[in-house]
Amino acid sequence: MRKILFVTSEAHPLMKTGGLGDVCGGLPQALRALGADVRLLLPGYHDALRRAGRLKMVAQLTLPPLASPVTLLEGVLPGTRVKVWLIDFPPAYDRPGNPYVNAHGQPWHDNAIRFALLAQVAVAIARGASGLAWRPDVVHAHDWQAGLVPALLATEAARPATVFTIHNLAYQGLFPYETFKSLSLPASFWSLHALEFHGQLSFIKGGIAFADRITTVSPTYAREIQTPEHGYGLDGLLRHHAARLSGILNGIDERTWNPARDPHLVSPYSMRRLAHKAPNKAALQKEFNLPVYTDVAMLGLVSRLVHQKGVDILLDALPSLMELPLQLVVLGSGDAQYEQALRTQAARYPDRLAVLAGYDEAVAHRIQAGADLFLMPSRFEPCGLSQLYNLRYGTVPIVRRVGGLADTVVAASVANVAAGTATGIVFDEATAEALAGAVRRALALYRDRRSWKQIQLTGMRQDFSWRHSAGDYLRLYDEVLRTRPLAHKE
Repeated sequence: MRKILFVTSEAHPLMKTGGLGDVCGGLPQALRALGADVRLLLPGYHDALRRAGRLKMVAQLTLPPLASPVTLLEGVLPGTRVKVWLIDFPPAYDRPGNPYVNAHGQPWHDNAIRFALLAQVAVAIARGASGLAWRPDVVHAHDWQAGLVPALLATEAARPATVFTIHNLAYQGLFPYETFKSLSLPASFWSLHALEFHGQLSFIKGGIAFADRITTVSPTYAREIQTPEHGYGLDGLLRHHAARLSGILNGIDERTWNPARDPHLVSPYSMRRLAHKAPNKAALQKEFNLPVYTDVAMLGLVSRLVHQKGVDILLDALPSLMELPLQLVVLGSGDAQYEQALRTQAARYPDRLAVLAGYDEAVAHRIQAGADLFLMPSRFEPCGLSQLYNLRYGTVPIVRRVGGLADTVVAASVANVAAGTATGIVFDEATAEALAGAVRRALALYRDRRSWKQIQLTGMRQDFSWRHSAGDYLRLYDEVLRTRPLAHKE
């Protein structure tokens, strides 16, 4: 039985700000179902400790330069049998709300220290220096917050294999040189071949430069990040390590995202009862104070309102879209300028556009079930999960051909519609004109009821469960262990 330590800053339902939380909450369960012994390590945030349920202290670690010991609390990921360890150190983690930014949206001043501590604890467990009667065969670190883990383990003579997953290369964990000095990292790490990046400390480079294997969350994104357009200055390093880099698609939790059993819906439905989807549309229109039209296409968007997600593209396209027979519901939060611009447009088109700033999981489910179409005009998208949820819900996605969107949505070309393989509408250019054109194509298909139902059902038949991704990861773990044998013996 392979022993895998997941090191992450998020895992749903303990903590989630986006796809990272979904992945690290869902993938360990699927790996465990396939026979792996997976343990999760993450910070003991205020909210995570509150949500974790019953916990017990299993270790105390003295880690320089901390004056007081760090406590390791053990429990299980709620709703699963996956063992989880939470690092209880109140000076670093006892803060409610977002794990990375304060109430004003500014990064916590000590983020480098907080996530260096996460790496220190992970290394202690991996070395067998934590007092736990368990050592991993593979340490799987996720995103920049865990980027120091492969780097620190690379200095150990006897260590497990390391895998590092890039969930979003745009977030790199960059800090000034003074921070590098304050963390007492090996002097050799201050090198362009290690953690130095244009005069700054880069956490994410620790994973890229030192891990035995690098993965990202879709095959297309693995190729894209090796280009200047999507590489954020790291494309050269990633091309250098291309032989160790691969893309594995994320999956979804089919129990949570199941329209036949979703408790948030007014009318559960399935492929056999697709007509029962309609009441969810009417309920969504009422919930957002829109006129209840059955023959007008309802579009949904649930997203962080940031540049990456193409919100500016949508705003530029809105005048054209509002001339079409459609309604649009938006749920999300992010940049204040985008939130205000959307609210302004909603006031201008009260019968056509509704906006709810913030995030509500139940509302997100109702939008994805009640909408006919779902917008994802992303400038880049490492994997994307919303399109997978919407395919399962028979809500046809309109996506830009990037990253995981390109890997998971089959364009509704004339040939693909005729062949019965189409699952969504795909466009290429990051422009308002391209988005509006895609919506017009979608509306034409929406009026062709026979083709439309076929596209819905084809999407609902797709299998994006974690089983497939977990199998790919197990094969990757086995490969890295074969090519880099374990240095320690139990």
